[in-house]
Amino acid sequence: MEIGVIHMLDVSVKGNMFQVVSDYGFPVCQLCCWDRELCTPEVAERVVRDAREANVRICAVWAGVPGPAVWNFTEGPVTLGLVPEAYREERVEVLKGWADFAEWIGAPAIITHCGFIPENLTDPEYPAVVAAIREVAEYCESKGIGFWFETGQETPIVLLRTIQRLGLSNLGINLDPANLILYGKGNPIDALDTFGSYVRNIHVKDGLYPVDGDRLGEEVRAGEGNVNYPAFMRKLKEIGFAGEYIIEREISGEEQRQDILRTTNDLKLWMQAD
Repeated sequence: MEIGVIHMLDVSVKGNMFQVVSDYGFPVCQLCCWDRELCTPEVAERVVRDAREANVRICAVWAGVPGPAVWNFTEGPVTLGLVPEAYREERVEVLKGWADFAEWIGAPAIITHCGFIPENLTDPEYPAVVAAIREVAEYCESKGIGFWFETGQETPIVLLRTIQRLGLSNLGINLDPANLILYGKGNPIDALDTFGSYVRNIHVKDGLYPVDGDRLGEEVRAGEGNVNYPAFMRKLKEIGFAGEYIIEREISGEEQRQDILRTTNDLKLWMQAD
């Protein structure tokens, strides 16, 4: 059970692009990128070289897609993931490109947000959304890699239902417990009763429940929000989770660095809790 960090792909870095991961003392990271122009064999070669030299393992590629992305309740449903029909076809192709990239660098899976998947399974848009996800997931399967949903815009039962509708062997979940809270979609501990067997790794993030119908809740440092991390990690242990704990803190600068270091220490304590 390893601790790591989400790390942005940045080819402008002089020297080793994974040095910051090594400086934290982490042996693993999730590699994240929203720039499709970096999805090339040449960039992949550098990633492999730098990761090897830094002794950092890439546990998944977090795959961003083109077009608008508004993280709220009003514009989110028409901009995020594979749900908006206007961007769906292009995004399917971009995600296939990231699957190629993951194969090139030897990563086991790609991760993405699929968007506000319809809660009502009789919604006429639901079959088209499932079909788009299937196209990407089957392509990943053909490459021998996984397709993992990051939790966020859908309730746990909608995510389970969609996985069951797809019926593929390479599906998994990147569980971000804070997102379930920030979007008001559920309690992450209880969610494990619904989809726990599909959880492949964790985003260590925290947040507060929304108090405004138009805005997400507030993200905070792990341990300061509504995720009960000791209880959450006990439940993960009970169901046999053995994946990575990937720290994500959605701020920047020195405060982000300090929060990551504090969270690393807290995780080690929480792992030891009975």
